[in-house]
Amino acid sequence: MSLPQIVDSHCHLDFPQLADEIDDVIARARAAGVTRMVTICTKLREVGRVRAIAEAHEGVFFAAGTHPMSVASEPMVSVAELVALAAHPKMVGIGESGLDYHYTADSMKVQQDSLRVHIEAARQTGLPLIIHARDADDDMARILTEEYRAGAYTCVMHCFSSSAALAEAALDLGFYLSMSGIAAFPKSTELRQIFAAAPIDRILMETDAPYLAPPPYRGKRNEPSYTVHTAQVGADLFDMDLASFAAATSANFDRLFWKAA
Repeated sequence: MSLPQIVDSHCHLDFPQLADEIDDVIARARAAGVTRMVTICTKLREVGRVRAIAEAHEGVFFAAGTHPMSVASEPMVSVAELVALAAHPKMVGIGESGLDYHYTADSMKVQQDSLRVHIEAARQTGLPLIIHARDADDDMARILTEEYRAGAYTCVMHCFSSSAALAEAALDLGFYLSMSGIAAFPKSTELRQIFAAAPIDRILMETDAPYLAPPPYRGKRNEPSYTVHTAQVGADLFDMDLASFAAATSANFDRLFWKAA
């Protein structure tokens, strides 16, 4: 019997927890049915090593941007830089960008400026924007909506764990919600309800590896092969078998991340 084919739409294969055994990590993912992965660059000066991982491995793609928690200490990215990087055949998304007021509220203004740059790059390239949002729901919904009205773009709310109001705002704009291991945590009842209320054609899967491992690996290093554990939780939420849920979320990935389809 063939395994359901699952996509890990967001991981960090260049991070030291995974990079030292990258070939084994990717082999374990494939053995678990995770045939495609998007590895995310969080600081533009590190894009070379992220791109190299994608170039060296079939089924691995990359995205590039400046993480909101790093914008205060990194040079401000330009639209032109992101557009130039997007010419690479394996660069499939813009980001991750966004707002994080949990640890870095002091850089609120520069985070917002950076977010708008990433949105414009997503507009110009047609690649999806990858959003990190934490403790910034009101500003996040406002900026995404303002910018969408100024010119359409596509977007995924990566590792979604925010409010129902932000989920609704994102879905109203035609955006996608990505389910990480957080949705599989026993206490994440409200989050699971948010996902269950969303249309199945707007759900993606991810690990955010090496972070946020789902049960039964919670507290350990995460890796793309564990996507299947979160996918089973998602399948149960939507009252689907795993193969059907994997097929649906993979089709969603292909629609949004069209360069990786």
